[in-house]
Amino acid sequence: MASSIGNEKSVNPVLRISQLDALELNKALEQLVWSQFTSCFHGFKPGVLAHFEPEVKAFFCLILWKFTIYSKNATVGQAILNIQYKNNLSQTEKCQPLSKHQKLWYLIFTVGGRWLEERCYDLFSNRQQQSFCKVKSYISFGSGLLKLCGLLNFLIFLRKGTFATLTERILGIRSVFCKPQSVRQIGFEYMNRELLWHGFAEFLIYLIPFINVQKLKLKISSWCLPIAGLSNNENTLAAHCRECSLCGEWPTMPHTIGCPHVFCYYCIKSNFLFDMYFTCPKCGSEVHNLQPLKYKIEMTELRV
Repeated sequence: MASSIGNEKSVNPVLRISQLDALELNKALEQLVWSQFTSCFHGFKPGVLAHFEPEVKAFFCLILWKFTIYSKNATVGQAILNIQYKNNLSQTEKCQPLSKHQKLWYLIFTVGGRWLEERCYDLFSNRQQQSFCKVKSYISFGSGLLKLCGLLNFLIFLRKGTFATLTERILGIRSVFCKPQSVRQIGFEYMNRELLWHGFAEFLIYLIPFINVQKLKLKISSWCLPIAGLSNNENTLAAHCRECSLCGEWPTMPHTIGCPHVFCYYCIKSNFLFDMYFTCPKCGSEVHNLQPLKYKIEMTELRV
């Protein structure tokens, strides 16, 4: 008991956030290496790596283990943060490097466990249906039990600050600083900006569906047109119904909505289907009754 207390005092405690950052950096590195590797097979037939994907991932993880844990007693994420693994089971006051057995079991638990999880159903799929169902239920139970143990270990880690993963606790390996570390200065300005932006974005996503953008645009255009003022020629064309009030061109299959203005059939129909409360951009009248303009009037306007 005294040796364990002395061991606790002889090492520099690692912040919880630093240990979690190291785990996230390890995951990011694995994803980066895998994405770079799969990009080499974009020109091949789809599904070339599907049958051997667990084995290829295990091979890459084996290489990473060889050049990180086995040789330096630290993962890539830990090396970036000046952290490494130490043997917490040693009887001396000062932490010792990991033993070969601990490194080997770390490889089995991490790489081998992940490979077995991805291949377990394929290994037992050739058996009879009844035995396969039993094996599947046992595997599901074991996987759920491990996840529950991982959750309990994480709660203990948040309480005590040691052994971020279940593998570390089982093997008795602990994260410590390689050198005396000063207090980590954590700035929350970036986090505050992200929280503020995400909150504003969620508010806009919630608010935008309640805004009738089309009607708002028509209202604004109806307010701006009198202010900007129309030329006499344009007013004359509008008065004689020689232009569509929406597209400004000669009305194709002209229709009216109950106001003096004329619209192309496709212009007014598409806008009305999009917005049941559509109003005329010229005068603001709502669609009371969509009626075609009489053929004689259209020919008369055309001759004029």
